[in-house]
Amino acid sequence: MSDIEILSARTITRAFAPDDAPEVFACISQEITQFMAWEPPPTLEDFESVWRTWLPLIENRQDLHMVARDRKDGRCLGIVGTHALQSGRPELGIWLRRDVHGMGYGRELIGSVVVWVSMHVPVEYFEYPVAEENLASRRIAEAFGGRIMGRRTNPKYRSVVYHIPPVV
Repeated sequence: MSDIEILSARTITRAFAPDDAPEVFACISQEITQFMAWEPPPTLEDFESVWRTWLPLIENRQDLHMVARDRKDGRCLGIVGTHALQSGRPELGIWLRRDVHGMGYGRELIGSVVVWVSMHVPVEYFEYPVAEENLASRRIAEAFGGRIMGRRTNPKYRSVVYHIPPVV
């Protein structure tokens, strides 16, 4: 799965590789993790203990942790994740560097990943958990026909869980 490449109008998305770590880490901030269940790792070494767990999941086709990059200049935009890939109900997640918020990248990236996964893996529906207060991310789910089908609570916030239909 490390050879996956998903193109959209402005982005190129590939499976995370160790060489991506410094640039991905540099994009993580307290601000962008406000609506994430995790806290930013304090050091690049701490981040390594996170991304090392991703590699076997990517190779075993369980999860996709993908680095989104700008097609023009190659800069890292963030991470798009698809978890429980083989479950029939994969869970989508995304975080983007702060300076590209509000530019439509989230919608573009989630859309391209939904299309790619729908074409390569049997999907009943995608789960997309979103913090109740994260209106921008909620609009992404709704743009793809997402409907609220559940709720979750974690230590940082309450979330709604959208079900997004696959692209057929």
